[in-house]
Amino acid sequence: MPLSAAQDTVAKSPARFRVVVAGRRFGKTHLSIRELCYHAKDPGKDVWYVAPTYKMARQIVWRKLKNKLQDLNWVAKTNETELTIILINGSTIALKGADNYDSLRGVGLDFIVLDEFADIDPEAWYETLRPTLSDKAGKALFIGTPKGIGNWAYEIYGNTQDDPTNWQSFSYTTLDGGQVPEEEVAQARKDLDERTFRQEYMATFETFAGRIYYAFDRVHNVVKYLGNTPDVVYVGMDFNIDPMSAVIATRIGDTLHIIDEVRIFSSNTQEVIGELKQRFGKSKLWVYPDPAGNQRKTSAGGVTDVTLLTNAGFVVKAPRHHTPVRDRINAVNSRLCSSSGIRHLIIDPKCKYTIEGLERQTYKEGSSQPDKDSGYDHMNDALGYMVDYLFPVRKDIDPSLLIPQRWGHNIATTRG
Repeated sequence: MPLSAAQDTVAKSPARFRVVVAGRRFGKTHLSIRELCYHAKDPGKDVWYVAPTYKMARQIVWRKLKNKLQDLNWVAKTNETELTIILINGSTIALKGADNYDSLRGVGLDFIVLDEFADIDPEAWYETLRPTLSDKAGKALFIGTPKGIGNWAYEIYGNTQDDPTNWQSFSYTTLDGGQVPEEEVAQARKDLDERTFRQEYMATFETFAGRIYYAFDRVHNVVKYLGNTPDVVYVGMDFNIDPMSAVIATRIGDTLHIIDEVRIFSSNTQEVIGELKQRFGKSKLWVYPDPAGNQRKTSAGGVTDVTLLTNAGFVVKAPRHHTPVRDRINAVNSRLCSSSGIRHLIIDPKCKYTIEGLERQTYKEGSSQPDKDSGYDHMNDALGYMVDYLFPVRKDIDPSLLIPQRWGHNIATTRG
């Protein structure tokens, strides 16, 4: 497989454990597939690709890996259910999810790729996956985007200093991968806040102590909404029962104005629907809920929350799977204030719980995980579902397809 100069450097490293932190679109999946194939080329090898979840493993690499192996005429048998490919030389390549890591015990492996390893529970490596390499002196490739100094990935990245014989670490920016033109990275720098840009494109480990939504500034992000009730209303919704939370917005170009909020304790989706209809009965409502609403039932009758919203006449936009928490946080921070100082997320001062959450939610001490014990996460999650869907940092979809066509020609306005 053809490799960029940076990818080739990693591939040629003789270290038993290689750690690669790289910016978005560096070509991490391409390099992972190359390494899986390379370590399975000798007969009788057992090779695993491990993603944070089983679904992510299927989504990220399964189709591309199958196609590559079929092109090479290496495939003897494929098991679509177990995401396993047996090669004609007797080697096996299997895809696994670290979300159920106890089920991965008891095997002996020659090689493992841990993709987006910062999002994998460290116990999955230390308690389960590391022992699988002992019998065969197997090797491992850790690869992904960094996730803060408090994350275990930072510790793994630093193992080179403690054990340079077995460990080697690499850090590459998005541009180093050769997949993304300079003008696109420059545009990303304008769109994202500075810390997010450094982490996601420059692959730096950022400090996550203190406030999660550090880009929020009450002076500049809180401005009274003076417009009329909009024809189209956007609603971010969290399905937690205590409280059910929703943020309501109007959109002017690329700027979201949070004009109202709903926070009801001991409630359910039907009650929130009634509240939204009472306040905005003459508007068309586009709802961006927690993706778990496709399965969750907070109301009687066995009907999912998303079905209730759809039956109420709302346009529901939810991804099939949760976006990583850090992507939602990065999306909100980037809207609150980009690296060039532009603010595309404005909150009316009457939305006191939204403001309170943005100001007060912090990370757990010594961790890059949000503190959820304070209760500030519910309104922030509701906001994050909407912002991340409309303006994702991980741009897998075209946001212009997710909003009414009438908004497509409005000129963006900013304040601050």
